[in-house]
Amino acid sequence: MNDTVVARPVLDGARVQGGGAFDGFVRSGTTIELKAFTGTTGDQGGFAIPREIDAQIDAVLKNASPIRGIANVVQVGSAGYRKLVTTGGTPSGWAAETDARPMSGTPTFVEIAPPMGELYANPSASQAMLDDALFDVEAWLAGEIAAEFAKAEGQAFVNGNGVNRPRGFMQSPTAATNDATRAFGTLQHLPTGTAGDFGANGAERLIDLVQALRAPYRQGATFVMNAATAARIRKFKTSDGQFLWQPSLVSGQPATLLGYPVVEAEDMPDVAAGSNAVAFGNFRMGYLIAERTETSVLRDPYSNKPFVTFYATKRVGGCVSNSEAIKLLKFAAG
Repeated sequence: MNDTVVARPVLDGARVQGGGAFDGFVRSGTTIELKAFTGTTGDQGGFAIPREIDAQIDAVLKNASPIRGIANVVQVGSAGYRKLVTTGGTPSGWAAETDARPMSGTPTFVEIAPPMGELYANPSASQAMLDDALFDVEAWLAGEIAAEFAKAEGQAFVNGNGVNRPRGFMQSPTAATNDATRAFGTLQHLPTGTAGDFGANGAERLIDLVQALRAPYRQGATFVMNAATAARIRKFKTSDGQFLWQPSLVSGQPATLLGYPVVEAEDMPDVAAGSNAVAFGNFRMGYLIAERTETSVLRDPYSNKPFVTFYATKRVGGCVSNSEAIKLLKFAAG
């Protein structure tokens, strides 16, 4: 690898005002150090965002992209991530002291390969804004990228079709059969008994949904729905007049329903005939997000003068990893 050193300011200056290396790159395009695998270098290479800014983006993404906050997020080094999932334990049996021990069954493995795509954002700023010493360039850039990424991620983790993007959990096939007989990769849905409505007793339907999830998965389980569905459920009461919905008493903590946290995801469908408008499950065990750790940025001051465009990319994938860990409430007669 050839190193072409043009200038080398202090490399830990991502937070240093006025002299940071990345700050200089964002404001004026100053080249710090170029790495290339060939003998030639150019101005078309990507620059990794410093760790401090990358962490800031991840924090905003977790807050703005609700599924990311409850799913299993893994950092990968390439786009070819694979995960093995066992669909059954090792069978065992009882025997007397002198009985023969016949061969028992062996566990079955399924390979999970989350579909991946390149998430990108194209924020722009005028050169005058970048030249203003009072303007926090790094905070602006991180905020712009996080807002764009969170919007795209929120949709993909719920309804993504898996083509050059994650496959959302709502795109998985569903069946009314239980875990013992349902095919791997198929989520279980529980019909409400009434098309487009909760039926005579919505509270009982929610209890059925909770209890359909086996006990090992209920530890850490979460309700997922959009705001319109949450507004309807918040009005449900028990026979003695108590609300099922318990608002949070601590800032930053989610409200609870039947003792479980509620996460609002605006990409979830509304209550309608045949829709799966409420999800309940342990998303940490049921949904996998795989992403490259680096967010790369290209600075383009030429294409749209007097604006400077920053082209940011990050590879993200996702899919259901355990179809037993997520259940859906289907608003249908059967």
